[in-house]
Amino acid sequence: MANSKPLSSRHNARRAAVQALYQWDLTKQAAHEIEGQFTQIHDMQNVDRKYLREIMTELPKVEPALHDAISPYIGRDFTSLDPVERAILRLGAYELLYRSDVPTKVVLNEMIELAKVFGSDHSYKFVNGVMDKLANTLRSKAD
Repeated sequence: MANSKPLSSRHNARRAAVQALYQWDLTKQAAHEIEGQFTQIHDMQNVDRKYLREIMTELPKVEPALHDAISPYIGRDFTSLDPVERAILRLGAYELLYRSDVPTKVVLNEMIELAKVFGSDHSYKFVNGVMDKLANTLRSKAD
């Protein structure tokens, strides 16, 4: 039986953020412009727009720190990753580093689910491995 539980507005914001970050990565357009366009084009019902705006405003400012945090765990050059994987890993690293209010388990589960939805067939395994190592480095297992 399919899960009938509605998705949370925060989850929907993460879904939208992955799509917007993908566009940002490919077009090099200003992230705040993409966020504005994205909210006009897509259905934003049940999306935590404040959280999406935060991600699209703040994440680009700290992208070098996110890259530095992720790079030791990917086994290859960050730019060689699929753009979807880069978007998901950036989002996960952002939440681990700058959103201590989001539990580690939530970050890990959300990024794996996003990789299953947007990534290639097995990218969720890669995302899981990287995020698990990153979480172990950045956060205690207690949270």
